[in-house]
Amino acid sequence: MDTISETLVKIYESSIFVYGLTLLVVYAMLALLSIIAIRRYLSRTKQSQLDTLASSPLAPGITILAPAYNEGLTIIANVRSLLTLNYPNYEIVLINDGSTDDSMAQLIREFDMVAVDFAYNEKIRTQPVKNIYKSRNLAYSNLIVIDKVNGKSKADASNAGINVASFDYFVCTDVDCVLHKNTLLELIKPVLQEEGRRVIAVGATLRIANSSEFDEGVLTRMRPPKQLLPRFQEVEYIRSFVLGKMGWSALNCVPNVSGGLGLFNKEVAIRSGGYDHRSFGEDMELLIRMCRYCDDNKMKYAVRYIPKTLCWTEGPATLKIFGRQRTRWARGLAQLMVAHFGMFLNPRYGRMGFVVIPYNFFFELLAPIVELSGIIVYIVLAISGQINWPYAILLLVFVYTYAVMISTLSILWDQLSFHYYKTIREVMSLLIIPFLEFLLYHPLIVFFSIKGYFYFLTGKRSTWGTMQRQGFQKAKTN
Repeated sequence: MDTISETLVKIYESSIFVYGLTLLVVYAMLALLSIIAIRRYLSRTKQSQLDTLASSPLAPGITILAPAYNEGLTIIANVRSLLTLNYPNYEIVLINDGSTDDSMAQLIREFDMVAVDFAYNEKIRTQPVKNIYKSRNLAYSNLIVIDKVNGKSKADASNAGINVASFDYFVCTDVDCVLHKNTLLELIKPVLQEEGRRVIAVGATLRIANSSEFDEGVLTRMRPPKQLLPRFQEVEYIRSFVLGKMGWSALNCVPNVSGGLGLFNKEVAIRSGGYDHRSFGEDMELLIRMCRYCDDNKMKYAVRYIPKTLCWTEGPATLKIFGRQRTRWARGLAQLMVAHFGMFLNPRYGRMGFVVIPYNFFFELLAPIVELSGIIVYIVLAISGQINWPYAILLLVFVYTYAVMISTLSILWDQLSFHYYKTIREVMSLLIIPFLEFLLYHPLIVFFSIKGYFYFLTGKRSTWGTMQRQGFQKAKTN
């Protein structure tokens, strides 16, 4: 029996070693590809090109979709922010998804909105639309507000917006997000520059807005979050977007485009069925289905990412709200893997089948399970006296050091490339976080991920819910 136990332990340790080593190699590869991709982006991006596109009557039309549920605290400032974007041909479709606060009343009052007769074509089925509003003020002629029955998901609200959208491309964002003035110019560029493939989606870097300064929905000063939990999220976002997704973009293997900001081809999105209102990860699920549709119909396509920060969103500042968010994300990932597991190592789906789906399965879905099982196994081995302490400590130090190095590299490369933070002190306040992340933040991610998987397996009901916004910090006046 002891021999069998020892053999099982050796097999488990060998499997974990191979798993960990593969993950470390993937991270190193992504870091290298990210540096190459960002250098290429910086060399190809010129302000003169943006200025030319901003004044061109031939610029492709873009519809901005902004679902809103009980966002009364920030809704006016954020709509005003969207109205100031630098682009020659766009419209804003704000979807009031059955808010119970005064969001709709604020919009009607502030922008002089009235209900209009609108030829609503329900290409994607949603909860009923009650009214569609436009402004009597010509200054807001590109603003449309949909007032609909609550669909209990952002997906249902987004689909209603797609049904109303006039243009061939739509940008989906959250009404609590603040966008850079050149967001649409930046997002459409990969569509215009790509040769030989149809760009079906473009994403860009998101950052945490907490503690940054805004004036009427426009960013005036970017600062690292003062509170510890949002600051952890800031570092996580930098690592995920600047290092991870830019690396995948170089391989045309982007795993998802964030729901906070993403540009999509409307035709492909509609033909794919739009957002799935049953999904808890509707943004990732839509992209996978769009890619699947293209592969099924033998369309050459690309999904691109932009390293420049174009969107700021308010991150959860309390553990309760943060836990709700991450549990929902994990549940959505589990849903996605089950729904599309037929793509796994299926040659019909090319990069999606051999890279994106396997990576998401092994290193996103299974990672929290592997970590939790490893903790349990090592506790059992420690109690039974079977653990090799010098080896275990050496391995732990190596993993910790590597994790700190990857996060530090992401922060420094982002700062050297774009200079978002104005002082060394602000950069240093972020560089401290990777040393604490492994001990304080990462265990929370594992816990909420496991909780999300449990909810998925047990079918526990959940809703879109609210985040209890605190609003954006006003710009300081001298």
